Amino acid sequence: MLALVAIVMPVTIIVVLGYVSLRQWEASSDLLFREQARDMASMAAEKVEMMLRHTEDAFLDRLQQILSAQERPERALDALLSESPLVGRLYLFDRRGERVYPRAWRDGDAGTFGPLAAEAGKGGADRGGKYQIVAGGQICLARLVTARGEIRLAAFSRDIETLRRDILDPALRALESPTIVAVLDPAGRPVYSRAPLGDAEHMLAVGFRDALPEWRLAVYQPPGAAPRQAVRRQVMLFTVAFGVLLVLIVAGIVASWRLTRRQTEMARLKSDFVANVSHDLKTPLSVIRMFGETLEMGRVTDERQRRQYYGVITRESERLSRLIDNVLDFSRIEGGRRTYEMAPTAIEPLVRDTLDAFAHPLAQQGFKVDVSVAPNLGELPLDAGAIGQALANLVDNAIKYSGSERVLSVDARAVGGRLALTVSDRGLGIPKAEHAKIFEKFYRVGRSDTQGRRGSGVGLALVRHVAEAHGGDVTLESAPGEGSRFTLWLPLRRKPDA
Repeated sequence: MLALVAIVMPVTIIVVLGYVSLRQWEASSDLLFREQARDMASMAAEKVEMMLRHTEDAFLDRLQQILSAQERPERALDALLSESPLVGRLYLFDRRGERVYPRAWRDGDAGTFGPLAAEAGKGGADRGGKYQIVAGGQICLARLVTARGEIRLAAFSRDIETLRRDILDPALRALESPTIVAVLDPAGRPVYSRAPLGDAEHMLAVGFRDALPEWRLAVYQPPGAAPRQAVRRQVMLFTVAFGVLLVLIVAGIVASWRLTRRQTEMARLKSDFVANVSHDLKTPLSVIRMFGETLEMGRVTDERQRRQYYGVITRESERLSRLIDNVLDFSRIEGGRRTYEMAPTAIEPLVRDTLDAFAHPLAQQGFKVDVSVAPNLGELPLDAGAIGQALANLVDNAIKYSGSERVLSVDARAVGGRLALTVSDRGLGIPKAEHAKIFEKFYRVGRSDTQGRRGSGVGLALVRHVAEAHGGDVTLESAPGEGSRFTLWLPLRRKPDA
C-alpha cells in the first residue's frame, strides 16, 4: 500500500504540472491567434478603404472634368452615372443650396438629400475631389468647380450591392485565414460575409477609417475550430492518458516513469514552440508596422528613403511568410494532409530564386556566397515549392547560426544516381551526439551559444519530411566550431508507381 502511494503521489504531481503547462499553452495559443486575427482584420480594413477611395476618387475626377469642360453637362452626367455602378444616386447643388442636377427628386430622395443642400455654402468639404461622409456613412459630399468657376456641392450615395460585389468581395475573398470575415453596418447588420456566419463565435472587430465611418470589420471563429478548443481536447487526452498510466504503473514502475518524463518534456517543448513562434511572428510584424506607420504619416519625404522603407517591409513580409509556411506545413504533416505535386524542374533557377530571397540579410551580415550547380543535371521530377522551402530552411539556419567567418556555400551535383543538394557554412557547428535529434520536431540544440538564437524547432523536421517524401533523405556533417554541411539526397529519376 505504501509503495502504491509512493508511486501515485509523484505521478499525481506530474499530472498537475502537465495540466498547468498545457493550460498556459492554451492561453498563449489563444492570445497569439487573436493578435494575428486583429492584425489580419486591420490590414483587410485598410485594403477595403484603399479600394473604395480609389474607385470614388476616380468618379470624382471624372465628375470634375465634366463640370470644368461643359456648361450644360446634364447628358454627360447621366452617362457618367450609368457607367459608375457604385454610385446609386447623384445630386448637385449650387452655393445657395438650390438643386441643379437632376431636375427633379428621384424616388423620395428629398428627405435624405434635401437637408444636405445647406452644406453647399459651407466649407465642410474640400475642393479637388476630397470628400466627407455624412448621414451615417451613407452619403458622400464633395465641393467641385464648374467651367464658370462656380462652386457645386456634389452629394452621392453608394449602391450597397455594388459595394458588396466590386469592393468587399474582391478585397476579402482571398484572405488566407481559417476565420470568417464579415463587414457590419452602423446598426451591426452584416453587409458582407465571406462565409455563412451560422453558429460562428464573434472574436473581435476593428473599425474602418474615413471612407466607412461607424462601419466595422468583424472576425468570427467557425464552431469547433478555435485554438483553445483544440488545446482543450489535448488537455482532456492528456488527463485520460495519465489516468490509464496510473493503472499501468502498478505493473511496471520503470516503464511508467519513462512515459511520464516523455509527456512532461513534450508539453514543455510545445510551450517553447508557441513562445518561439510568437516571438518570431511579432518581430517582423513590429518592423512592418513601424515602417508602414512612418510612411503613412508622411514623415519620409525623400524618394530614395521611401524605397528603402518599402524594401524593408517587403523583406520582413517574406520572412513572415516563410515562418507561417513552416508552421502551416508542419500542421499539415502532423495531420497527414501534406501532399506533393511532382513536375520536371530545373535545379539552377530553383537554387538562384531561393538565394535571391535572402539577398538582403546575406549582404547585410557580410556573407560570402558560393554557388555551384552542375550543368548536366537537366530537369528533375520534384515538387519545386517543397524543395525550395527545404533549401530556404537550410539557408536560414546557416545565417542564424553563423560565426565570425561568414561563408555560405550551395552545391548541386549528381552523385551515384542521386542529386546531392548541399548547404555548407562555417558557423557554430553541432555536436555529434545531437546530429540525429536535430531532425526531430520541436528539438533545438541545447548549447549556451545557440539559445539566444530563437527558432520554431520545426524547420529541420520539415526538411527531413520533404526529403523522404521525394524518396530521398538528408544527412549532416558537422562539429563544434567547424561549421555544418547539410545535404539533401534526391533521386534523379522518379520511381514508377506501384
